[in-house]
Amino acid sequence: MATEQSTVHEAQIETDARLRNGSLLMALAGLGFVGYGIVFLVRALTGTGFELGVATLDGVTRVELAATYPEVAYYITHAHVALAGFILTTGIAITALAWYGVRSGQLWAWATAVTAAVLGLVIALPMHYTGGFAHDWVTHLGPIYLAAVVFVIGAVLALLSIRASTLSVE
Repeated sequence: MATEQSTVHEAQIETDARLRNGSLLMALAGLGFVGYGIVFLVRALTGTGFELGVATLDGVTRVELAATYPEVAYYITHAHVALAGFILTTGIAITALAWYGVRSGQLWAWATAVTAAVLGLVIALPMHYTGGFAHDWVTHLGPIYLAAVVFVIGAVLALLSIRASTLSVE
């Protein structure tokens, strides 16, 4: 009986560690999205290029575009500021869901965080590979890919823990 309780206790500690580590990684990735959004916003408002890793569009700088087509340049800045806002708010939501919901073992919070992150990336990333403009993928997409990898590792760890605790309750 003591051995059986010890085994159950060890399994619970392992489950708790996976949940704690998984939700922490998910939250850190969310903070990575927030950081990327902040950099994106600052670059949109003050930078000389168009965005991270995109110095020119077909050899035209942002300053040259603004001198020739100020409305187009302003519209690009407007769109980038809006996008930065959505990147920031998604990062904040993912961080909060991971830290408060996933960490307490809530499957709905895990599913919501994963859906938000995956949907955002599935919509945003493919366009970068259509050849519409040149970009330095390491600077432009590297931070997001790093955050995505950290997020996936955390999401898997957290889900394994949530599933294990759900199965032990049944």
